[in-house]
Parts: sequence; structure tokens; C-alpha cells
Amino acid sequence: MGVRGGSCALQWSQRMHELSIAHSLVEIAEEAAAKAGVTRVTVVHLRLGVMSGVVRDALLFGFDIATAGTRLEGARLEIEDVPLQAYCAGCDAVVTLPDRQRFRCPQCNAPCGRIVTGQEIELTALEYEENAPEITAS
Repeated sequence: MGVRGGSCALQWSQRMHELSIAHSLVEIAEEAAAKAGVTRVTVVHLRLGVMSGVVRDALLFGFDIATAGTRLEGARLEIEDVPLQAYCAGCDAVVTLPDRQRFRCPQCNAPCGRIVTGQEIELTALEYEENAPEITAS
């Protein structure tokens, strides 16, 4: 009796990759929130490059798991997709590449070797609830 399902194993592996990224994001956000005296984060803003190697849906799934029991529990992960841009020496300009498989300038067809954007995983901002003042007995 054999076991099949190579694509299932790949999907599981991919989710584990995104789960570890989600844990790292939560760790970074937790530290920033603690330094700012924030008790509950409601939204985490993330810039995610199309060439980052991260699957958006798997990251969203992992984020919900990673936030459990933290000040980010229940927070929403807002993802800004960052396009693939490269420097074209022929045009002396940064151009958006329409195809991740073809690193050529869409204007002059010259090869573009230096990626400018599209590989980032960047936590850019946190939104949080204002902390309620503590009521002390008098």
C-alpha cells in the first residue's frame, strides 16, 4: 500500500513556511506594541512583493494561528501587493515588469538585472485600540 499526494505534501510544506513567517511577523508586532504600551492590535499592515516567495492565502491562514493568545489575536492582516520593478539601464528608469519569468524592459526589451521592488516582506504599520485609562479606587 503506497501513499500518494505529492501536491498535498507541497501544500503542507508551503503552509508551514508561511506559518513561520506569520510567527515572525507576530513577534515583531508584539515587540513594537509592547514598546508603545499598546494592549491590543487590531490591524497589521504588510507590504508583500510578488517575488517574495510567500503565498498570500497561506500567510493569512498562518497569521490567524500565530496571533492566538497574543495582543494581536483577532487582528486583521492587511496586505499591500508590491509589483515587480527593475532598473532598465537602456531606459535609465525603473520599470514594472509584467511577467515574473521575463526580466526584460517592457519599453525597449533590454534585459533588466537589478530588482528594485517585488521581493519585500515588510511590516509597515500597526493599528490598535486606544488603551482605556485604569480606574483606581479612591
